[in-house]
Amino acid sequence: MQRDLCETRRRPAVRRQRDEATVNEKPAEQRIRLVLLEAQALFRASLAGLLSRQPDLDVVGECSSPDEVLEILRARRVDVALLDFDCGGEGCGRFVPAARRNGYHGRFLIVAETGEARRAAAAIRSGASGIFLKSESPGRLVEAIRIVAAGGIWLDPEIVRELAEHSVRGGPEADSRSSACVLTDRERKVLLGILGGLTNRKIGAHLGLSESCIKTSIREMFHKTGARRRSQLVRAAIEGPLKPLAGTPSRF
Repeated sequence: MQRDLCETRRRPAVRRQRDEATVNEKPAEQRIRLVLLEAQALFRASLAGLLSRQPDLDVVGECSSPDEVLEILRARRVDVALLDFDCGGEGCGRFVPAARRNGYHGRFLIVAETGEARRAAAAIRSGASGIFLKSESPGRLVEAIRIVAAGGIWLDPEIVRELAEHSVRGGPEADSRSSACVLTDRERKVLLGILGGLTNRKIGAHLGLSESCIKTSIREMFHKTGARRRSQLVRAAIEGPLKPLAGTPSRF
């Protein structure tokens, strides 16, 4: 009897949670529309189920090949294409431009097994808006999708560390660019903090500088690169036009 009473008391709470989920669910036209590209059927189905439970996400297609994705992109409105890093055997470097040529104007988020700096940078250069590692949590994936859909860039911390070593210090490709921008030591350190996802206040605390000094450095980098937002600075660092002063350390 006591057990039945406890179960009876719990049921209204469950109903309230379901009611709240229904209330919080956004209208179809306001949800982020996703198409998934993943070669492994089990992982693809699990991912689709996870994302479909979010009140602001709508999975409109589950694909195992790039051709299937292109068909959906031509036929339906898609906000974010969530792509396996290898794109079912075809590299993102070829698929992303192909989707653009077919008229897709949405965003790309690449889901990767490992984070290798040069391949990650190539994916960003091809037009992707972020790299997400499969070792991260489902909650972080949902967060990444929302940020990318809103126009931001998502770089997993492991990718950031590798890019900081390869791109920000200036590699052979950066050295060959006549238009490379030379950064001061302070600007380089601030840029590494931005790549790491830190706020101006946290960057200042790490470097022992005021927040206003950090803002000044960012404005100088905006002027040098023509960027207007922090996300554009991130892309400039990845694509190689930013080049630090020779002989400066490469770690933040």
